[in-house]
Amino acid sequence: MTSIDIGDRPGTSDSRTVIDHDPPISPFVYHVRAVAAPDKVLSKLEDAERGTPPPSLCGYLATDIDPAWCIGQLIAFCFMTGYLDAIGFSAMFIWCGPQTGNTLQVAFALARLFEASSLREVSFRTSDQQALCSLITFNLGVFLGRIGDRVGPAKRIWQVITSLVQALLTMAAAIVIWKSGESSVSGSRENPAWDSVLTFVGLAFISLSLGLQGVQGKRLDTHFGTTIPLTTIWIELVSGPGLSKLRQKVASRDQKTLTIIGVFVGGFCGRALSAKIGAAATLGIGAGIRVLIATSWLFIPGRMSGQ
Repeated sequence: MTSIDIGDRPGTSDSRTVIDHDPPISPFVYHVRAVAAPDKVLSKLEDAERGTPPPSLCGYLATDIDPAWCIGQLIAFCFMTGYLDAIGFSAMFIWCGPQTGNTLQVAFALARLFEASSLREVSFRTSDQQALCSLITFNLGVFLGRIGDRVGPAKRIWQVITSLVQALLTMAAAIVIWKSGESSVSGSRENPAWDSVLTFVGLAFISLSLGLQGVQGKRLDTHFGTTIPLTTIWIELVSGPGLSKLRQKVASRDQKTLTIIGVFVGGFCGRALSAKIGAAATLGIGAGIRVLIATSWLFIPGRMSGQ
């Protein structure tokens, strides 16, 4: 409930009057309530004729979501990080999300150019090319996420559209990996399962989607962080004062723990499915999960005025 001051109230000792208003309600929720309790909804509509009408779909999509209610979506983001990274790492030993390893791998490739002539290697290995591809496309996704700063990083429409774009990118990766016809699990680093042009395109789509997801999660400003790298999360969890307060509810500790669990479970599921049904089908399932995430943003409560 939000309170709105409407000025002096004559005839009373209290000079201020407060009117309570319900927070914005989804048009979808209005429909469900109309089926469950039509009399109450009719009363609401009668009140609306005398006051503020129910929100339109466009108006509802333009509202800000409340990040405090986004824990489920952020856990799903963490799950997708582990899920997609498991697919990429199983096939070519390259991380599609965390970019520390890819950055160092590109640095090592450049450093080999300055080694002694007997050890010098001027060729750019396939694994180095894949690391560079992931690094560039991931940061391209992050850059595209800057559009949300203009739209409003907490706007419902931005959350829905961005999540749908990630679903499309994941589905595009599934299609090109399927068309490549290559295996899903690599036996060794020297012989990655993915080394064709189509698999490079699939890697680019996966990394692009994770870069977009990372900036989307970061802008919500929660303890989940970007939902992608875990090094900072591990440090803050283990060194934080809330670690020893096991009987107390500590939001920062609990959310960081959920971040790690989400990535772990996602990695487990991604690897198991990729080995069982193939990377293309596993990516298709991931695209479906992203669609569910996009739909779920429609039901997150709006941010109260003054928050």
